Amino acid sequence: MKLIADSGSTTTDWALVESTDVRYFKTEGISPYFHSDQQIQAILHEQLKPQCKDASPASIHFYGTGCASASNADKIKSRLSVLFPAAAITVEHDLLGAARALCGRSPAIACILGTGSNSCAYDGDHITENRPGLGFILGDEGSGAHLGKQLIARYLYGDLDKTLADQFTHSYGLTKDLILDRVYRQPLANRFLAGFAPFLAQNRGNGQVEQIVRESFGAFVNGHIARYALSRSLPVHATGSIAAAFSDVLINTLTEAGLQAGQILKTPMDGLVRFHTGS
Repeated sequence: MKLIADSGSTTTDWALVESTDVRYFKTEGISPYFHSDQQIQAILHEQLKPQCKDASPASIHFYGTGCASASNADKIKSRLSVLFPAAAITVEHDLLGAARALCGRSPAIACILGTGSNSCAYDGDHITENRPGLGFILGDEGSGAHLGKQLIARYLYGDLDKTLADQFTHSYGLTKDLILDRVYRQPLANRFLAGFAPFLAQNRGNGQVEQIVRESFGAFVNGHIARYALSRSLPVHATGSIAAAFSDVLINTLTEAGLQAGQILKTPMDGLVRFHTGS
């Protein structure tokens, strides 16, 4: 029995695999940057364990945001080992998980566009090149947090057209002070900002909405993807809620940059199950 996890900042997707039987479930996202050991343990014990019931996986393959560093990976591994002491546990960066899910054993460019964003060049086995992820304050172009940040800034500056601004006010009822408090004083500001991406998706066709999405994806593609040495000879695959929600804009942006758009998946989980089961 295998337990496979793909963890972003907002949600963790899990698959419990036994022979040909696969059970899928979700928990809150787990980030070693934003969660303490106690918070991670609580998520695993209160949200994961009840869904696993009495399952005893022989191996656990956890792919998570922030797990590129050994210390962060060890932080996750130690918490998982408390719940599943007999399991062989590997913890890897979510970017490697995305590459394995999207590309299998074939060379390609792999991207994550969810709450945050990241990308890499992948040779079919290893990540060979990676533009650094700087988080939602300094980077994360093309992500839900980046889109939300652009929308909020225009709203607070009074730059949205009246119809869109009134709809935003009606939908959220947020004041400037509340927004600034959530962004600068409260935890998980990236999730807060990414929470406005659905508003953009619901208002497709509005010129300002389209501009926000195009500019954010343009910054991601031109600032990151086009800079990989092999970007023009490899397909560019993407996974994540934002990639799926705005797939048409992503494909157009890649095409305009002279790049080859590959497959776009909302979640990498099915690909990870195939990778780890050889199916």
